[in-house]
Amino acid sequence: MELTLLGTGAPQGLPRPGCPCAACATAVGDAARAATALLIDGALLIDLTPGPAFAAARAGRSLTGVRQVLLSHPHDGPVLEVPAGLPQPGRVADGRELALLDGHRVRAVAVDVPGTGYEITGGGGERLLYLPPGAAPAGLGNGTAAGGGYEAMGGSGPYDLVLLDVLGRPDALARLRASGAVDAATDVVAVHLDHDVPPGPELHRRLAAAGARAVPDGGTLLVGEYHAVPDLPRRTLVLGGARSGKSAEAERRLAAFPDVLYVATGGTRDGDAEWAERVSLHRERRPGSWRTAETCDLVPLLTDGGLRDASGGPVHGPVREPGTGRRAGSGGDDGAMRVFDSSPLLIDCLALWLTHVMDEVGAWDDATWEATGRRALRERTDALVAAVRATHRPVVAVSNEVGSGVVPATAAGRRFRDELGRLNAAFGAECEQLLLVVAGQPLALRG
Repeated sequence: MELTLLGTGAPQGLPRPGCPCAACATAVGDAARAATALLIDGALLIDLTPGPAFAAARAGRSLTGVRQVLLSHPHDGPVLEVPAGLPQPGRVADGRELALLDGHRVRAVAVDVPGTGYEITGGGGERLLYLPPGAAPAGLGNGTAAGGGYEAMGGSGPYDLVLLDVLGRPDALARLRASGAVDAATDVVAVHLDHDVPPGPELHRRLAAAGARAVPDGGTLLVGEYHAVPDLPRRTLVLGGARSGKSAEAERRLAAFPDVLYVATGGTRDGDAEWAERVSLHRERRPGSWRTAETCDLVPLLTDGGLRDASGGPVHGPVREPGTGRRAGSGGDDGAMRVFDSSPLLIDCLALWLTHVMDEVGAWDDATWEATGRRALRERTDALVAAVRATHRPVVAVSNEVGSGVVPATAAGRRFRDELGRLNAAFGAECEQLLLVVAGQPLALRG
């Protein structure tokens, strides 16, 4: 099944008409995108884009063989005209299936915004899913049959290709992954691209972090043909100053993945209204499907505490090695096998973890620091770094970059600054990717 993207932009296109923003100003040449429209095997057109005949010709295609035109969403962009010779556009009712004479089967998928998603199956059994802008499949939940789930949608294995609003609805991609509709071999292509993200390298970096990619208008894809997307680094450290956007960047990197465990090292502070407001804002920003653990006990989460059995309970015995059928350790039979919890960890943040540990070892008192505190702190930080080195879980950690500011006035303040700098350097040395966020802009230091 051959798919040509006549447009890949939001309904109003990119740049938006009359918009003075920086993203629209730089969306020129190949970065410009017309409203998303799909031409499948020259016979099926889904959604209209301005000048579809010209867009098809520019891609080396023709609309003369189009036998069916389907719309996925109410159009709020520039007025579109149906070219002469094309069938009048229509829409398939949710849950209904349409069989075309050329062998394609189209099933309408209910979505959680006004509009309709479409699952298209080709003559060879290859399958793609297309969702309208800002949409996720309705009732998909976390992919369980009881919650509507992928099977209740009529799903039968992962799609070969999924086209959706990755940047506008990363939770939709997370739900599809959780349900089994998207796996590592699914080609995820971002469409309905708008001016919320600058075009160019930043766009592709954000999509790559979500396991997705973008193609220019006029690009042709073969459904079922595998396209490698840069893997999400197993370990990422995100550094930044106060209010730099480092936490938002870390969350953005995992927003398209299900079952993330958010590890909050700050805990609660009785009577501190400002801290409570900060915690509340972080909670509201996180996807509802994420779990939260308020703890500074990070090593067990990275090692044995990151394991659970098939029922979700803690693991105390032998486990399978991730990615293999072999057992790690000895003892027991196959019925007692454990599985590795490979769900990602988001640790926010290492500076608060260090504060907690320095409290515990008495690092703020000069005499205690020289007697036992320095050695005890080294042991704790060395254990954390070793656990990061050995972990099999994807980890995104956040930490403050405090070495570029004013020199603290107190010995304890300088001690914390120095120890955080050492911790960041040691932790970052174990990470495949290291980012520095300045004024909301992530700069790649490594990876």
